[in-house]
Amino acid sequence: MIDKTTKVAQIMTTNVLFVRPSDSMERVGEIFRMNNIHHIPVIERGGKVVGMISQVDYHKILHGFTLFKTEKSEEYNKAILRSLLVNEVMTKQVAKLSPEDSVLVAAGYFRENLFHAIPVVDGGGILVGILTTYDMLNFAFAEPAYLTDSTAPR
Repeated sequence: MIDKTTKVAQIMTTNVLFVRPSDSMERVGEIFRMNNIHHIPVIERGGKVVGMISQVDYHKILHGFTLFKTEKSEEYNKAILRSLLVNEVMTKQVAKLSPEDSVLVAAGYFRENLFHAIPVVDGGGILVGILTTYDMLNFAFAEPAYLTDSTAPR
């Protein structure tokens, strides 16, 4: 049985990769290529969340690029990614969770808004983690400790 009073802080990811509004979309692409993530919070200096950027956002940009893989077209596409800034692409209206919110509250956000990731912020709006649908699935379907403990009686 799932404990619906479990706090977001107990299941969120705390080692969060982020970008700044002034970073290029080239940097975003590098982060997505090098890491198995689908959402990146956008934070100002000081850690305040001001937006989110998703792989879908990034791929929408790539979709507009030329299909031909010539040397010139590749250079052109890379130049666009270097010149396009995160603040021009990011979602600015971002729902946020508190570490003290329950997983029930988080589930409501995910269901109602079809989000896949929500930044978790402290009282000052500073990023402290991110909660994804993957985190929620891991929580919901984790085996109880007694089933995975090799010293437990069988």
